[in-house]
Amino acid sequence: MVNTPYIINEIYDILQKSSPFELTLEALLALGVIWIVFYKRTTKKLPTSDEDILARWTPEPLVAEVPVDHPALKTKVVDGPVGKTVNVNGKECINMATHNYLGLAEDEDIKQAAIKSLRKYGVGSCGPRGFYGTVDVHLELEERLAKFMQAEEAVVYSYAFSTIASAIPAYSKRGDLIFVDECVNFAIQKGLDASRSKIFYYKHNDMDDLERLLQKQQTEDKRNPAKAKKTRRFLVAEAIYMNTGEVCPLPRLVELRARYKLRFFLDESISFGVLGECGRGLIEHCNVDKTEVDLVSAGLEWSAATIGGFCAGSSFIVEHQRLSGLGYCFSASLPPLLAQAAISALDRFESNPRIFDELRERCRTVSKKLPQLKHFQSRGDPLSPVKHLYLKQKHECWAHEKMLLDEISTECIDNGLAVVAAEYLENMEKHCPRPSIRLTVNRLLTDKEIDDAFRILEHVSEKVLASAG
Repeated sequence: MVNTPYIINEIYDILQKSSPFELTLEALLALGVIWIVFYKRTTKKLPTSDEDILARWTPEPLVAEVPVDHPALKTKVVDGPVGKTVNVNGKECINMATHNYLGLAEDEDIKQAAIKSLRKYGVGSCGPRGFYGTVDVHLELEERLAKFMQAEEAVVYSYAFSTIASAIPAYSKRGDLIFVDECVNFAIQKGLDASRSKIFYYKHNDMDDLERLLQKQQTEDKRNPAKAKKTRRFLVAEAIYMNTGEVCPLPRLVELRARYKLRFFLDESISFGVLGECGRGLIEHCNVDKTEVDLVSAGLEWSAATIGGFCAGSSFIVEHQRLSGLGYCFSASLPPLLAQAAISALDRFESNPRIFDELRERCRTVSKKLPQLKHFQSRGDPLSPVKHLYLKQKHECWAHEKMLLDEISTECIDNGLAVVAAEYLENMEKHCPRPSIRLTVNRLLTDKEIDDAFRILEHVSEKVLASAG
């Protein structure tokens, strides 16, 4: 047997020959072994039986506590049709809250066409497009939309929100790159999340900032050309931004798209039926070659005054969504009566293009009156049917500013004007906008009604802000 003095000598010899790094590593390993041994001896055993586990478990509430004065608990009830006027909580109001830009929700011919379709097909399809949910009016609507948008093909979705939220992840996947404006709407944000792509946000409508990001990525690509060759790059923008009412610089976007070889998706939800000689949107308004935009999406819930949305482009691109667009594949198809209403709206677009000029004139009239408001500063393009009003005196607390705007909008309803404070999911928005009152323009509003609306808004804001101190 080896005696103790020999072992000690050997250890001493090893220590003499070891470097400081080796000694430190050996000491850490020894301490780790000691800690593990003593930790196992001193750690209390967790309960193992089901009864013990359940006894120690404290469940979290399914729903967090909601303040009694939360706006969601004070629902505003609409009675009757929603047109240029609307009855809210029993009060007849001038309507500058809903997105019925062309006033087609009040069109009797469209109503009668929808009623006729209801009697023929019933109230719904009860199935996705690929599972007995495709009705002949769906195919007719897609054909009419493709023809109207001067595209090879169009695909129709059941909801405007799910249209762009499904289209983005149908093409862009993990590892791809997406360059997007920081003020895009929530539907686009959800599409970006679903794509699991790498997202680059550029400053709102700032083309210099976008080009800076593109140049930076170009430098990164040169370091790893093999990876860059396999990576797809996308550019996503709104024609008119819902969160600002401002128009995107489409010619500049198209220029950067071509220079840096990007696939370009444009959401024309607000501009469809608003901009362009024939109401086709910003592409027509700017006289841009439609082939420069790979995919156009739009909602039918604004100017067309129905439900649903569509994507239009080349057959090669659009057809892919019939197998990969989640909202198309798994949602019940658009009720036939609403598809017929959209077809009838297109009939109005084509037979009476003067309605677009009339709407844009109303938008200009509203824009000219915005500077008259003493307590607000405005944002939105003169041709946009969406305008945002922000308090001139900015508050540090986001929630307090939102509360003041909610009070103003509620008081406006009591005085005969329907407006809304824009709602945002503060904790979920990528770049949460500042609280604002969102005004919408209806083609059928008269000069007197617009004057009355601004008089009410000025009076109410003066009253509410004075009482708030």
